[in-house]
Amino acid sequence: MLVTSKIFAGISSTRLAQAVSQVSASHCWAWLFLLMSFFYGMNAMATEEPKYKVVLRDGEMEIRQYDAFIIAEVVVDGDMDEASSKGFRQIADFIFGNNLAPGANASSKIAMTAPVAMTPEAKSEKIAMTAPVTMSPQADSADMTANRWRVHFVMPSQYSMSSIPKPRNPAVTLREVPAKLFVVISFSGFTTVAKIQQKTDAALAWVKAGKYTAVGAPQLARYDPPWTLPMWRRNEVMVEITAP
Repeated sequence: MLVTSKIFAGISSTRLAQAVSQVSASHCWAWLFLLMSFFYGMNAMATEEPKYKVVLRDGEMEIRQYDAFIIAEVVVDGDMDEASSKGFRQIADFIFGNNLAPGANASSKIAMTAPVAMTPEAKSEKIAMTAPVTMSPQADSADMTANRWRVHFVMPSQYSMSSIPKPRNPAVTLREVPAKLFVVISFSGFTTVAKIQQKTDAALAWVKAGKYTAVGAPQLARYDPPWTLPMWRRNEVMVEITAP
């Protein structure tokens, strides 16, 4: 990691952004390793996560109350793995410097946070520029074999919508997410479609049994860089709910 950090130390954020935008999907995970090594190696502080309070624990399930936060997101086509790679590259391009800082004709590097999230997207849904990293299928879909995904990164809490650098790529949008209540099931290992679907079905069954109401599509949240050993990986399926 230290060697990788030294290699990248002399590279400008603009050149990093160009490299991220040009890398092919087949080589994305190798670049994730290098680029995230740069971030983690050059920043000794722990990766920031969205703030939340655990309201209830029941076996492997938690109900969490999340504070409001800002996300950068893109909508991409492809299966889960392909969409994850495409979405990561576009948002990494934004945080590594393909942006415009408010009040200045210059870019600014944004710190990496966790998790990266995905939500499946309904094929027929049109994406508004003002609409909302987590992955999730869209529009009440719990099907993790979707071919369109909404991918987002949570932005560092130091920013407001007025102070955060703005994306130069119009495909990347910023949105403030209000405080929300989520049912969350955590698991380790690889995030295969079958495993994610199993955890999603379990979370939705728990929501129904508890007489809660699920809101929108489940999200897949991944917290660790790709070189993390499977048994130490932290993954979550998150389902927004309203109280009974």
